[in-house]
Amino acid sequence: MRKLALPLVTIGAALALSICATPGYAQATRTWVSGVGDDANPCSRTAPCKTFAGALSKTTAAGEINCIDSGGFGAVTITKALTINCEGVIAGIVVSGTNAINVNAPGAVVVLKGLDIEGVGTGLAGINIIAAAAVQIHDCIIRDFNAGAGNGWGIRAMPAAATKVDVTNTIVSNSGSATTGGGILIRPTGAGTVTGVLSQVKILNNNGNGLVVDGSTSAGTQMAVVLRDSVVVGNVVAGVLVTTAAGNTPSRIAIDRTTVVGSNTGVSSTGSGADITIGFSMVSANNTGLSFTAPAELRSYQTNQIRGNIVSNGASSSVIPLE
Repeated sequence: MRKLALPLVTIGAALALSICATPGYAQATRTWVSGVGDDANPCSRTAPCKTFAGALSKTTAAGEINCIDSGGFGAVTITKALTINCEGVIAGIVVSGTNAINVNAPGAVVVLKGLDIEGVGTGLAGINIIAAAAVQIHDCIIRDFNAGAGNGWGIRAMPAAATKVDVTNTIVSNSGSATTGGGILIRPTGAGTVTGVLSQVKILNNNGNGLVVDGSTSAGTQMAVVLRDSVVVGNVVAGVLVTTAAGNTPSRIAIDRTTVVGSNTGVSSTGSGADITIGFSMVSANNTGLSFTAPAELRSYQTNQIRGNIVSNGASSSVIPLE
């Protein structure tokens, strides 16, 4: 009996070690998804997962998910520091009646690169920023988020704490409706504020609004957004709108080397604490070019081309000559 018992104990111990060492239960700093992957896999390069959500659970905080090949990788809620980098392939997310990517990662940095996000006409938001220290969106295409009641946005940032948002080389199109929603909404809540840079961004093709920076739901200190080297074309309501109210967060935007064309109002500033400075830019072929309602402020440098707007080129609160 002792001779039989010893091999059985040895085999049992070996099996226990084998189970504990199963790589599928471990997290990795870099994981992979593939159009022909399986979420039961460990998300390694040779055994990739099928979806971003599947890979997320197997990726360490501050890790990275990459795409081996093209595919549809599904909606995901990001709750920790993470990079999703899928440049060079078609990394699709298609959703209906919901958000494609939720970022709810307080204090974390989230990077999204090379994604193709489709809302099929009923999506809520392509990228919905709830909480993060910073969100970087690069080289993405976001379109067709047309949910009603003002909920259809390509990118929606409504954090309740200070957040940095960086959008670069990204196209946001055909989102919102004829009266509400649109391309990009920055509207923090509570004590939230947003500092943002939008560079080489195209906000176009029938969004409700193009870019909206709204401090009216926040009691934070100040919002500061830069829009530069960008195109805002063919949006229904306003190309660029900055708005807030007395007692709420002052909201400031600087527009540089940007073209705003084909909206009802090209660039608009409304409410106490709303402030726009625009230079080296073109505002043309809108119904109204520039619009502000005092005590809002709108400063248009003489380096701009404000012309060819259908009803009115508008008037700024001050015109500052190039020094």
